[in-house]
Amino acid sequence: MSGTEETFDTTVDFLVVGSGGGGMAAAITAADRGIDTLVIDKGATFGGSTAISGGGIWIPNAPTLREKGVIDSRESIRRYLDIITEGTVPADRLDAFVDKGPELMELLDRSPHMKLYWVKGYSDYHPEYDGGRPLGRTIECTPFDTRALKEDEQYQRPNSMKGPLGLWVTSKDYHDLAMVKRTWKGRKASLVAAWRVASNVIRRRHMATGGRALVARMRMVLKDAGVPLWLKTSMTELIVDGTGAVVGVLAERDGRTVRIGARRGVLLATGGFDHNQDMRAKYLPKHGVPDVSAGARENTGDGIVAGQKLGAAVDLMDDAWWMPSVFHPMGAVIPLVSERCIPPSVIVDGRGERFTNESSPYVNFVHDQLDGGHVPAWFVMDGKAKSRYPFAQVLPGVPFPQGFYDSGVVHKADTLRDLADAIGVKADTLVATIDRFNGFARTGKDEDFGRGDSAYDRYYGDPTMKNPCLDEIVQGPFYAIRCEAGDLGTKGGLVTDADARVLREDGSVIDGLYATGNTSASVMGNEYAGAGATIGPAMVFGYIAALHVADVSREASRTTRAHSRAGEVA
Repeated sequence: MSGTEETFDTTVDFLVVGSGGGGMAAAITAADRGIDTLVIDKGATFGGSTAISGGGIWIPNAPTLREKGVIDSRESIRRYLDIITEGTVPADRLDAFVDKGPELMELLDRSPHMKLYWVKGYSDYHPEYDGGRPLGRTIECTPFDTRALKEDEQYQRPNSMKGPLGLWVTSKDYHDLAMVKRTWKGRKASLVAAWRVASNVIRRRHMATGGRALVARMRMVLKDAGVPLWLKTSMTELIVDGTGAVVGVLAERDGRTVRIGARRGVLLATGGFDHNQDMRAKYLPKHGVPDVSAGARENTGDGIVAGQKLGAAVDLMDDAWWMPSVFHPMGAVIPLVSERCIPPSVIVDGRGERFTNESSPYVNFVHDQLDGGHVPAWFVMDGKAKSRYPFAQVLPGVPFPQGFYDSGVVHKADTLRDLADAIGVKADTLVATIDRFNGFARTGKDEDFGRGDSAYDRYYGDPTMKNPCLDEIVQGPFYAIRCEAGDLGTKGGLVTDADARVLREDGSVIDGLYATGNTSASVMGNEYAGAGATIGPAMVFGYIAALHVADVSREASRTTRAHSRAGEVA
């Protein structure tokens, strides 16, 4: 659809479609550069998948890290990224991420609303690689009282980081609380949690953590900058001019069609195709086609499809930010992060055999699961594990709700043989698998898959064990929980250059069109550098897109002034 400025209902310099971390970072940057900006989002709440995430940000050499002495040479960061991306990502995109990331965080740090801390100890996902860090580089926002949002508080997307009675926990808190039955640090964390509940009752605070705190703080920055946010505004089509440049969007808002013009550019930050079943069936591997996604429900590939209609190239469409997951009986998808490090446990396939390191980074775990066709898989643990550690939002020692059993997600038996019968695997195979694993647990060395060798594996493990990820599975009753090949969102999308501009199949630029986050093909390739390597790059390339728009605006202003002076001379 073509258009001119006279045909638009509203016109701005820069239009951002999507209010997750990438979209907000772009809008903040544009406002800082004096660019007239509007953010629209199809949801009734803001924040996208960022709001329902853990909120980690992986940006090496961010000011928060430098203040703690976590300083990396540029060469070491690039070596690490080169290793994990294996040459599948253009070097200039990696360079742009590494070089511009700290700049973005310096900009955000100028706002009194942005307060961040280093999640010390949360290892990079491949600390054994050259340039990887065992203590990690992930940063997060400190907890935030969302009452400060005032009228916008009601429009913030909820997530699962808030506990009963107003209890709030950060990633670090959860790391400690998971060991409440095992360590003094865990017991101390439980006392802190009790104090928070009591404090919140008295002070009536509305505390947010993780991704919800991040988008709340960024929304405060946008409010200070006067950037409008239109919710319930669904982009349906991109509008182009006679040259093929994108000059706006067609959208549905308040039951009517609106034409929104964008003089300098449109940024697509609409997420992936997490909940578009047709696209999942077309692009994802067979065992990844079922929608077991924890991404925002609005993520249906809108931006990717709109770009493709203009001839945009796509890449990595057969991949996702995979996450082994459990279906909650009420319909929610529960990611399994810390649970896979429970020492007296294994994950087996339909044959009753282990197939990979259970405690490995979640994308790698599911890659192995999908490549070998190990779907579904079964998480097997004993009664000792059930009494010691939380699992799928069920506290240690607390029985699984009956709905888990009724839905077939959880099975329980007094013996491993009976458990094998319940889940349809050969009893002799399952018993042999457990016996072999128990031998590794006694020596502290997993000779099959190296579980517990990496600092990443050990982060959520039990520090009281010889190997934090290994313990014998011997004490009934025994449990088997169905483990799905889930995801946090899809990874493939529009191909972009180092300026976040969308490219056609022939490598040419679609003028006026930018993309970031899961709407674009990931700068991480098929891998995952560390916690926050989704949100971090999304924010950085949102920043980069806004910088390019600002440069375009400056160039346009210079051209206009030059023409004006030429006219005066004439």
